[in-house]
Amino acid sequence: MTAAVVGVDIGGTKTAAALVGPGGEVLERREVSTPARSGPEAVLDAAAALAADLLGAAGAGPVGVGTAGTVDPATGSIRYATDSLPGWTGTPVADALAARLGREVRVTNDVNAAALGECWAGAGRDRAHVLLAAVGTGLGGAIVRNGRVEAGARGAAGEVGHLPAPGADRLRCGCDRYGHLEAIASGTGLAAAYAIATGTRVTGRAVADRAAAGDEVARQVVDRAGRVLGAALAGLVALLDPAAVLVAGGAAGALLPAASAAYAAELPAGWADVPLLPAALGADAVVVGAARLALGTSE
Repeated sequence: MTAAVVGVDIGGTKTAAALVGPGGEVLERREVSTPARSGPEAVLDAAAALAADLLGAAGAGPVGVGTAGTVDPATGSIRYATDSLPGWTGTPVADALAARLGREVRVTNDVNAAALGECWAGAGRDRAHVLLAAVGTGLGGAIVRNGRVEAGARGAAGEVGHLPAPGADRLRCGCDRYGHLEAIASGTGLAAAYAIATGTRVTGRAVADRAAAGDEVARQVVDRAGRVLGAALAGLVALLDPAAVLVAGGAAGALLPAASAAYAAELPAGWADVPLLPAALGADAVVVGAARLALGTSE
């Protein structure tokens, strides 16, 4: 790689673009609120404007994009998206942005992009096979092997959030069913469990803050979520055989202590050397991973 490349992060709340250097370092960054309620065309226009502002300092190659939603790996279109981006399902992101920018655009899901970023320049650097769990409002996952995302048949491999989970029977998952891992080990899950226990509705972040401040019920909610997450990840290690498991996202810090203990207790002996690590790139993970996607595997 001899020139910088542009990576874009399209989320339900914010859209960002970055000029990323040869070692995965962010050289310049732009960010705006995503005009989600104005529809897909407005979202695409905002993303294209950010990318175009950085392309003059980039090489002549493709632009990479990490976006909310399930992405068809063959076409770069959105197979499915939640209401955080109304009308996003069916949007031909790769073709629409290529038309706006005048160059090839490569697209993947935002959690996949975050995993690529961590494997290139973060906590997964120099590890050939990584499982990443992203614990935010919901719970996403991604698998990277030898610098490539394992997409699966529908572009949705690694989605750990829909595994059955003990203790989640009364908690609704983002897919609208009950009993899934996302329903307990996510910001939404923390908020729902705390509301059931106390009758008080606060955000998942507030539950984590209350736990840290000594609220006993909040601490129990957070610890239970962490234990369930850690045990699930230990089981996935035996199934997927990664070199490392990374935990990213806004709720990761709150859940990691209990998750790490449960992970260590449940990890089969044959995989005792597989670490559970906090992700390192924070808010830059998706743009860095999108830039890596743009480079392909030959760089």
